Amino acid sequence: MTSDATPSSPLRDTVRAGVRDLSAVWWRFLILGVVWTLFGMFVLSYRVGSLYAVAALVGVSFLFGGVTQLAVAGRVQSWRWLFVVAGILGVAAGVITFVWPDITLYVVAIFVAWYLIVFGVMHLVSALAGPKVEWWWAQLLLGAAELVLGVWAVRSWQRSLLTLVTLVGVWAVFLGVSEIFAAFTLREGAKRVERLVR
Repeated sequence: MTSDATPSSPLRDTVRAGVRDLSAVWWRFLILGVVWTLFGMFVLSYRVGSLYAVAALVGVSFLFGGVTQLAVAGRVQSWRWLFVVAGILGVAAGVITFVWPDITLYVVAIFVAWYLIVFGVMHLVSALAGPKVEWWWAQLLLGAAELVLGVWAVRSWQRSLLTLVTLVGVWAVFLGVSEIFAAFTLREGAKRVERLVR
């Protein structure tokens, strides 16, 4: 009986340590989701009066999106390289936007459109090919929304600055809500594992 209990003890300790790590980081994703949601609401309520302000908002969105995808790359097992590439592209697009603040509406709109299309495809693939955890459909909805918004942006970039700002704001809100769902899923998963190893 002692020989059976001894081997399982180090494994149980390892699992408990992993659960503690998950319990310690879930709130970071919650905060990230709240920040994204508030940022999106701010963008949607703010009347931008100049091209430079739009470029700044888009640049911040690119940078936040790139950093978020790099953070996600650290927590996924499959398709990690795709998240890393998307994160690097997002950060690079943000830097380019700030380096050339006089960028035209056409270029900014195309950047945002293709950014949304790439992230939409990536989130759809991740939701459909990845493990079906609780709230997995939130990522599916996020990917579909990003893809639809991106295709729409490619076709209607000429309309106005408000169109571009609306795209950025709606996308940020969708991303924020998705991150909030991911945070609670992570917390719930940690609780379930903890109950199993008791």
